[in-house]
Amino acid sequence: MADDEAMEIEFRGDVVVELVKSAASDADVLWAARVSTKGENSLAEIEADPERSKGLINYLMRDRHGTPFEHSSMTFYVKAPIFVFREQMRHRTFSFNEESGRYRRLEPVFYVPGPERKLVQEGKPGKYVFVDGTPEQHKIVTEVTKESYRQAYRAYTEMLDAGIAREVARSVLPVGLYSSMYVTCNARALMNFLSLRVRREDATFPSFPQREIEMVAELMEAEWAKLMPLTHAAFETNGRVCP
Repeated sequence: MADDEAMEIEFRGDVVVELVKSAASDADVLWAARVSTKGENSLAEIEADPERSKGLINYLMRDRHGTPFEHSSMTFYVKAPIFVFREQMRHRTFSFNEESGRYRRLEPVFYVPGPERKLVQEGKPGKYVFVDGTPEQHKIVTEVTKESYRQAYRAYTEMLDAGIAREVARSVLPVGLYSSMYVTCNARALMNFLSLRVRREDATFPSFPQREIEMVAELMEAEWAKLMPLTHAAFETNGRVCP
């Protein structure tokens, strides 16, 4: 502990997701869909009949008419381990801007799986099952990862103190280091992300996400559900399939 305090190392097992700004509502879906038959008058009918609006959104979701769900925008601040970002950045319909280890000294904040994290993987690719580890396995994970982080950050600071460029020194840092980024997406892109990164037994198509990116996805979904409740409900009703 004294060594951690000397280097001010922080170990944590959570992720942070904050909604920074948004232009997203169920109304965005409605006027975009109705313009095909109502033209400029589509805006006037948004609040005229709530039940009809709910039915239209459900129809669009069910029959996978996806473009009306693209007329929205949500920007999130995300703080998570680097390995989570590498998975999230595979979703190329999102826009990302991440902090840079070339231009700033990276803070010693590292991910250590909590006691609730399942540690043992069983089964074949596509049908993985994770089960709880033993107390001994959790002890090994905690001790080994912490010591690895300590050594890596020691090497990083040693190079910085010697005048080595940040972009060179950062090469010794592990993917368990926390980074931060801004993520912007529309509702359709977010639904695609959620369909792949949240495991739900009632989903039409099963997914097997890594738990840490699922933690990010769950928090993003909670914010989106408050912004677009009818769209979120239709997404759930129709098997969590992206339209």
